[in-house]
Amino acid sequence: MTYPTRNLILTALFAALTSIGALIMIPIGPAPITLQLLFTIMSGIFLGAKYGALSQILYMLMGLAGLPVFAGGTGGFSSLFSPSFGYIIGFIIAAFVIGKLLEKKTNPTIGQIVLACALGTFIIYAVGYPYLYFVLSRVMGVPVTFSGLLKPAVLVFLPGDLLKIGIASILGKKIVPIVKTATR
Repeated sequence: MTYPTRNLILTALFAALTSIGALIMIPIGPAPITLQLLFTIMSGIFLGAKYGALSQILYMLMGLAGLPVFAGGTGGFSSLFSPSFGYIIGFIIAAFVIGKLLEKKTNPTIGQIVLACALGTFIIYAVGYPYLYFVLSRVMGVPVTFSGLLKPAVLVFLPGDLLKIGIASILGKKIVPIVKTATR
């Protein structure tokens, strides 16, 4: 049995949580540290592929429509040319992949959740990092090299992202079995 109203409410909730996570930030370079990753991977864990990705699409559309939901309270169509916008595109793919890997499991192991979240985080970097490089070097004309951006755009984020993966995985391990049992 499906629960479309519940799924749509949770989809909107995770779009809102991702928006809030974008406003909790530490500006450290071309892309700030935020809590967006935490809510993105949790959307995949809790909502599955379809609704997890939909929550991130909704988040992106809210920002592109002009709502100040992106990092730093920005929004609008011009955000497409922000160096960090590629990470937002990666959120959609990551939530889908995480959800696809976990949605059929009624009681996933912590290892399965961590692995799915790590893969999702890798996808976010795989989409966001080249986008960041392209916008900085080609659109903004900043003299940077692809490898020169590795430290300020990836390596500095890894410790915090590993912590977010850990938090999301622990919450997922505790809550997913309860939610899936309650919706049968």
